[in-house]
Amino acid sequence: MDLQEQWDRARRQTDIVRLRLQDLATFEATAVPYVFLAESALNPGDTVVRRGQVLIQRPAILLPDFSPQFEGFEFEVSNSALATFLLVRGIQFPSLRYQHEHSSLDVREGPLGEAVRHFTDRLYRAEDVSTGLVVGPEDAWQFSVLLLVGALVVRSADGDLRRILEEWRKRRRPS
Repeated sequence: MDLQEQWDRARRQTDIVRLRLQDLATFEATAVPYVFLAESALNPGDTVVRRGQVLIQRPAILLPDFSPQFEGFEFEVSNSALATFLLVRGIQFPSLRYQHEHSSLDVREGPLGEAVRHFTDRLYRAEDVSTGLVVGPEDAWQFSVLLLVGALVVRSADGDLRRILEEWRKRRRPS
């Protein structure tokens, strides 16, 4: 399946069930743990459970306005080709480093709806306010996770701007 087909499937079929409660950090790295669920293509009636996290951080060097760095997402194209692919479709990520850190891949017996209820309840009972829960197509999980991250970036943007302006004002005040 090519990149465009994966994108189209993810865009249509991704459901962000739960976002992390906190916004992304403005001046430091933020770990975004997630649970991704999909109907299993190999075992119909079962659910694929992918757990991991995306580390979002400022790169060590200053980058031009549109040059996000995507690492560890297992795309079959280069980072710049992926960034261009997204930009042409009107998706622009800030120039940060998005590093996917995969931790586990399992198959859970039972249908997807049952798995969604199970993990929603489990996160709620654990009072886990950091982990996102996303459902999408198994073969386009990378885009589903990027849609989760993108939703956090958009939600955090307003607060980021306020915090950046406040930091700028603190620096400009005479001592």
